[in-house]
Amino acid sequence: MHRGLVIRSTGSWYEVMADSDKHVWKGRLKGKFKIKGLQTSNPLAVGDRVMFTIEDTVENTVIIYEIEQRENYIIRKSVHKTAQGHILAANLDQAVIIATLNYPRTSQGFIDRFLVSAESFRIPVTIVFNKVDLLSEEEKDELADLAAMYEEIGYPCIFTSVPENIGIDGFRDLLKDKISLISGHSGVGKSTLVNKIAPHLDLKTSEISNFANKGVHTTTFATMFELADNSFIIDTPGIKELGLIDIEKEELSHFFPEMRALMGECKFNNCQHINEPKCAVIEAVGKGKIAASRYMSYLSMMDDDDNRR
Repeated sequence: MHRGLVIRSTGSWYEVMADSDKHVWKGRLKGKFKIKGLQTSNPLAVGDRVMFTIEDTVENTVIIYEIEQRENYIIRKSVHKTAQGHILAANLDQAVIIATLNYPRTSQGFIDRFLVSAESFRIPVTIVFNKVDLLSEEEKDELADLAAMYEEIGYPCIFTSVPENIGIDGFRDLLKDKISLISGHSGVGKSTLVNKIAPHLDLKTSEISNFANKGVHTTTFATMFELADNSFIIDTPGIKELGLIDIEKEELSHFFPEMRALMGECKFNNCQHINEPKCAVIEAVGKGKIAASRYMSYLSMMDDDDNRR
C-alpha cells in the first residue's frame, strides 16, 4: 500500500502523486465511498491524502482504497445535483486572494465575500494587492487605508508588482511549504505572479484562471500546481459559485471577525444587525469601530445582492 496526494480530478479518474517518489499515477476509486454526514457529488477532491495500490505499471494505473481524514475542505453547490455539494479542494493550509485596486478594479464586495467563504471553512486568508506600480499617489493612499482596515481585523496584506519586483519575495515566502487556495478576478495577474516565483510552470494566462470550466451547467475539474517541494497552489472558480452556500442569515455575522468580537453585546440574542434597537454592531459602525464598507458588504450578503460581487 502506498500513500499519495490527489493533484487533479477529472470525474471518475484522479491523478495521484506518490509521497515516496513524486511519480504521478492515474487512479480510480475501489467501490463506492461515502463520507459520513456529507452529501457530495464527488467523494474525492484535489488535496485529499489517499492510500493506493499499483494496478498496472504499463498503463500507469492505481486503485485508491482509502481516503484519509480531512483537516478542512471548501465546497460549493453541485451544478447538477442541487441537494448536494461539490468539494473543490481539501486539506488547505491557507487561502490567498489576489486583488487589484485598478487595472482591473477588484470590488471590496468580492474581497469580503471571499473572506466570509474562507472564514466559514476556518481557512486563514492573506490578501495580495497586485499591480501597485500602476497606481497614482492618490490610489496608493487609498490602498494603504484599505489594507490597514483589513489588517486591523486580522487579514495580512502584501503589495506586489512583477515589473518592479515589489513584494515578490514576500509572495514566494507566503506560499512556501503550504497548500494554498488562490482566487481572484481574471486580469489581476495571478499567473504572472506565479510564473515569477515558479518559472518552470510556464503558465499561460488562461491556464490558471480557466482550467476550471466556469460555465453554470458544467462540472468543475480542479488542478493542483507544484511550485516547489511541499509548496502547492490550487485555483478556484469564481466566488459566486463558491457561494456562501451553507451560511444561514442568523450566522453570517459570525464570519465577520469584527462583528464576531461583539457577539453577545446586542440587546437581542437573535439580533441580525440591520435595524434592531441597541445593536452593538450598528453602534460600532456609527462610531467608526467597524468600517462602513464592511457593514455594507454584510448587508448586501444578507440581501443576497449581486452588486458588490
